[in-house]
Amino acid sequence: MTADRMRVLVVAESFLPQVNGVTNSVRRVLEHLASQGHEARLVAPTGPAEYAGFPVWLARGAALPFYRDFRIGLETRSRLRAVMLSFRPDVVHVASPATLGLQAARAAEELGIPCVAVYQTDMIGFAERYHLAGGRQAMSWLTRRIHAHADRTLVPSTASLRQLEALAVPRLALWPRGVDLEAFHPRFRDETARRTLAPDGRLLVGYVGRLAPEKELELLTYLSGDPRYALVLVGGGPEEPRLRRLLPGATFTGVLTGDDLSRAYASLDVFVHTGRHETYCQSAQEALASGVPVVAPRAGGPIDVVADGTAGFLYEPGDGDDLGGYVDRLARDPGFRLRMGAAARASVEGRSWASVNAALLGHYREVIARRDADRVVAA
Repeated sequence: MTADRMRVLVVAESFLPQVNGVTNSVRRVLEHLASQGHEARLVAPTGPAEYAGFPVWLARGAALPFYRDFRIGLETRSRLRAVMLSFRPDVVHVASPATLGLQAARAAEELGIPCVAVYQTDMIGFAERYHLAGGRQAMSWLTRRIHAHADRTLVPSTASLRQLEALAVPRLALWPRGVDLEAFHPRFRDETARRTLAPDGRLLVGYVGRLAPEKELELLTYLSGDPRYALVLVGGGPEEPRLRRLLPGATFTGVLTGDDLSRAYASLDVFVHTGRHETYCQSAQEALASGVPVVAPRAGGPIDVVADGTAGFLYEPGDGDDLGGYVDRLARDPGFRLRMGAAARASVEGRSWASVNAALLGHYREVIARRDADRVVAA
């Protein structure tokens, strides 16, 4: 590390063209590193040749048999060590570590390079939802094993902190996710788009995210029979064919990006999230920034993200009647809904990516300084 300039190797289990929370946060981290004059490299199973001016090294990987569009990294530790020896990073950042992240964390440990792990995917809940035999025990073991090799594990929410504490994962610290307060804003509300989606004036109730089993989107059937609502699902994934059968009247937009995504969020009247295994729930935060009240499970990340009764409501996980009751409460009172939308925007005003990523760089510097101090003591 030269003066205040750091060399950061980011290792991500997921990156472009995959559109998900891991990809989005990694993009923001790289953009922030570039804006602050640091040097970085990215290792990921997929991606362009470079991002934010930094090279991308493609790790070997394979598609999941039950989710063909998603690749996991299957890289060897020796090849990752070679990347580290060539780049000579001051710190290794492993984003949502699983198979690739484990090998990267072990390689960094072997080379004496400090490692920051960012916990972002609840692999235990993922295994439970996909009904993998022995999955909970295996994923609990893997989670402990991965994070034992990190100098610091950053968790996005108090629920994640409690979960990892229960697994005896050491060296934990809170690091929430930021939100783009310019890209997600009430000014993107589009009346033309609203009339296209609901020409009869129904309330637009929407979800944004992957269409996957762990998202529990079948709970939307509790809303689909209500003539007051027009359901909108933004995103793609393996559950889309089943959900189209379950929700025949809903609009499926596919994956949206840029201004199209901004308009989709801001044009909703109510945002609904259904999955209980979110470590943070970035889509809920983007809806709040768009001035849209959020109804989400009282579990995982939404407990921290959604101010219950102020910016939205938290319902009993898996309880479609409870979910429907809160949406009904918002539907019946337009004035209340508008006030809650304004409070939603106000609730995230302090969560910009700039402030969140400035804190991340502070974590980098602390683990680097601690490793340097340990070396001095050992000498």
